[in-house]
Amino acid sequence: MIVTLLGTGTSSGVPLIGCACDVCRSIDFRDKRLRTSVHLDIDGKSFVVDTGPDFRQQMLRTGIQRLDAVLFTHEHKDHTAGLDEVRAYNFLQGQDVPVYAHQRVLNQLQTEYAYIFAEKKYPGIPRLQLNEIRNEPFEIEGVLFTPIDVLHHRLPVFGYRIHNFTYLTDLNYISDEELEKVYGTQILVLDALQIEPHISHFTLEQALALVERIRPEQTFFVHMSHKIGLHREIEKRLPPSIRLGYDGLKIEM
Repeated sequence: MIVTLLGTGTSSGVPLIGCACDVCRSIDFRDKRLRTSVHLDIDGKSFVVDTGPDFRQQMLRTGIQRLDAVLFTHEHKDHTAGLDEVRAYNFLQGQDVPVYAHQRVLNQLQTEYAYIFAEKKYPGIPRLQLNEIRNEPFEIEGVLFTPIDVLHHRLPVFGYRIHNFTYLTDLNYISDEELEKVYGTQILVLDALQIEPHISHFTLEQALALVERIRPEQTFFVHMSHKIGLHREIEKRLPPSIRLGYDGLKIEM
């Protein structure tokens, strides 16, 4: 498995429009963060989790030429706003692209992208195959995905475990029952928004506390805002097994 962090920023991205803080003015490429998304290359199969507003740029930058399925964590715009760009893979592959999400998320997609699902379709629009998933394991192309039900304030969000890799973004609560699914993970990608408390995301301190419970071999933090601080400064405070993620980082397992 090869995991590529397509984006590691929060909903506004980094730099933030109009901001002149040290992070937003940084010339360190690791401080430039597109909206959070991840690509999984598993035995030659290509999967993307979330298609945010930077999806097109992320696909071009990474050079991903095939897409076997899209999975969604939840329905917020910073995770769904690039869905229209999936049509490029319709043209390349000559087939519909399967989409996997909770029914609530599928309903929202059908509302926001009504033209895609209209009875009379405009030529050239995305061709999608919608698949409802619940909080139980499911397979795509022979690959087993295990959803992990977490809370983003009061909104349910799916994380995913695939083999020994776990992806948890947009959360500030996970139950002990759901945490059982995460134990034994080798690589963990986890939400860590900023230093100060937030209503719907883990702070850096809260994320570190959860990592201490899970004890994976390696952890990478994502969904970071400019308030997290400079990449080079924050990493000095972290143990070797915990790093800040950055856009384009590849993790081979």
